[in-house]
Amino acid sequence: MRVAGIGYRNGAPLASLRAALALAEAAGGQVEALATLPGKRAGLQALAAERGLPLWSVAVAGVATPTQSPRVLAMHGTGSVAEAAALVAAGAGARITVARIIAPDGMATCAIAETKGNSE
Repeated sequence: MRVAGIGYRNGAPLASLRAALALAEAAGGQVEALATLPGKRAGLQALAAERGLPLWSVAVAGVATPTQSPRVLAMHGTGSVAEAAALVAAGAGARITVARIIAPDGMATCAIAETKGNSE
């Protein structure tokens, strides 16, 4: 399973979410689902519907991530919402295949995780 975790700043436009996802998929391939924080789910519903992808809400506090943002760590208990959401949603044994990518306007981030053994 290949999952894109997405984090974004309040007020991020749909174009920012699209851009972050497009950059991540260009680096790691098409995803099968989107994941984010429960409080951010509403902001991603349009993108999930547009892409025909399931959207999962996941808890990320305490999840170790390859990249670290001190601001995000203080707010959410993990170094990267995008990476942590992708890892949790992809399930046991998941690994990051695309580390956090930032949309050109800085309003959204996206990372991709896959469960081991998934290849296309």
